[in-house]
Amino acid sequence: MKPELRIGVVDSGHSAAQRVQVVAGRRFSLLEDRLLEDDLHDDALGHGSAVVEAISRRAPAALFCVAQVFDQRGVTSALQIATAIEWLVAQDVRLINLSLGLRQDRPLLRQACAAAVERGVLLCASSPAQGEAVYPASYPQVLRVTGDARCAEQEWSWLDSAQADFAACVRGTYPGQSGASLGCAALSGHIAAFLQAHPEASNPQIIDWLRDNARYRGPERRVGP
Repeated sequence: MKPELRIGVVDSGHSAAQRVQVVAGRRFSLLEDRLLEDDLHDDALGHGSAVVEAISRRAPAALFCVAQVFDQRGVTSALQIATAIEWLVAQDVRLINLSLGLRQDRPLLRQACAAAVERGVLLCASSPAQGEAVYPASYPQVLRVTGDARCAEQEWSWLDSAQADFAACVRGTYPGQSGASLGCAALSGHIAAFLQAHPEASNPQIIDWLRDNARYRGPERRVGP
């Protein structure tokens, strides 16, 4: 019997239909700069639900630990994300999907990511296809992932660019949800499927597999009119 594969998701929550796949959940919110922890609330944004769906569509047997960090406006902080990562590591997740990005580098977020990686957890974080770098994607040993319109549902690309390491399909089933966030979730789904088949694989072995099996190599070359 293969060991249970737990995937961590730091986002806005999950849908009611996805509850059967969620083995642990926690909400991290701020009240006057004070961190509060309580039970998950409904996913007011739908973003986390789209992320969970994108992962589970590629790895149906995966179980999820969901850390809710966004409020109804889609706003979060480095403190919430860092605490969520620490909580997920304590839940014994193998992979954490971070379909989010902050403009500023914060020591506590950097430290939380480094501690997770040291424990053997693989971190996948979304990175915009253009523009300034974001965090935690820009931290060492965090996979930078964006969307790639070339990729079909079961494909991904190895970009190895200034913006991102990998990219994957941007199309999902949730209206209004697309781009780097879904690309990151799709790649996490591919990794989760690989881990279900190869539970003993190390992080370097996972990355080698992603490179070797990428449908496309390098960024898309767009030809002007």
